[in-house]
Amino acid sequence: MRVMIGLSGGVDSAVSAALLKRAGAQVLGAFIKTWTPPASLNLPAGKAGLRGASCAWRNERRDAMRVAAHLDIPFVTIDLEKEYKESVVDYMISEYKSGRTPNPDVMCNKEIKFGAFLRKALEMGADAIATGHYAQIIPPSPSLMLREGRGEIQLLRGVDPAKDQSYFLWTLTQDQLSKNIFPVGHLLKSEVRELARQLRLPVASKKDSQGICFLGDVDMKEFLSHYIKTKPGKVFEAGARTKVIGEHEGALFYTLGEKILGQYVVGKDVEKNLLIVTKNHLTPTLPYNKGGQRRDIKLKDINWISGSQPNTYDLVPSTCQVRYHGEKLPCTVSGNTVTFKQPVLVAPGQSIVFYDSNICLGGGVVE
Repeated sequence: MRVMIGLSGGVDSAVSAALLKRAGAQVLGAFIKTWTPPASLNLPAGKAGLRGASCAWRNERRDAMRVAAHLDIPFVTIDLEKEYKESVVDYMISEYKSGRTPNPDVMCNKEIKFGAFLRKALEMGADAIATGHYAQIIPPSPSLMLREGRGEIQLLRGVDPAKDQSYFLWTLTQDQLSKNIFPVGHLLKSEVRELARQLRLPVASKKDSQGICFLGDVDMKEFLSHYIKTKPGKVFEAGARTKVIGEHEGALFYTLGEKILGQYVVGKDVEKNLLIVTKNHLTPTLPYNKGGQRRDIKLKDINWISGSQPNTYDLVPSTCQVRYHGEKLPCTVSGNTVTFKQPVLVAPGQSIVFYDSNICLGGGVVE
């Protein structure tokens, strides 16, 4: 089997490549070059973010090349700069401008890793791609195929609950899953690290990357300030008597549930450029930009990984996850509406992901 592995320069993809080769696959390592913020944005020295990102990809590619050389596999660089700028960066900026809270990692997986990269790999003769995601792919159940004449590939949470990345993969389709492999999804992070040491991979002790997909540890407010013009505004504490407790850098830069001045943002008014905060985010619904607690939430861009919404004879959503590493909250989905047993704090643009136990069924974007 010819597999193109996305080598990011990190330990997870490196171990994934090693496991694929050990399993007998013909492995081709590929570094995906994406858009990086121009150095002209000029962040203050010493601050993690754009200045480092403008040259960090070269360091990551160097590490990816070292891994490929160590494993004795071919290596290529695939330039997806244009696709990333249009599909991820422009999308993210546009969403923030409209007062929404986008998830660039979800869009990165949809449009880049399992979109443009997958298409490029197939064009180059690969049978499948692989990544270092902590998630699992389960082939169709023989009993289901015999009983109902159909088979669905399932996406499961990664075994390591601290590293599970299925939340970011809810947009995947049956066709994409059929051409993808997650070699480390059944492992704990500690086991991946140990394998890297045993295999003497050159990135065995490298720290995990942080921040936005491919952009790294970018200071989001600093980044957005170069593309979105805003101004400081007032922060109001909600309660029996609403009072001003301080200022913020611009309402567009904040999302519901985020902490500022030691309290939680539970509402915002973009037009008036104000934030509403409370000491406890479990507050009644507030009429600010769809803020506050809600039980019934409208979604758009819904994707069911099976290809269609489960009916009464299939698996039905039992829990929903509102944010990465968020709580598993009881829910039901009907049409384009997800209903929670208890009100939850969500912001327009966020992803809500549906699960049945550890099976990721799909998800949607909050309207």
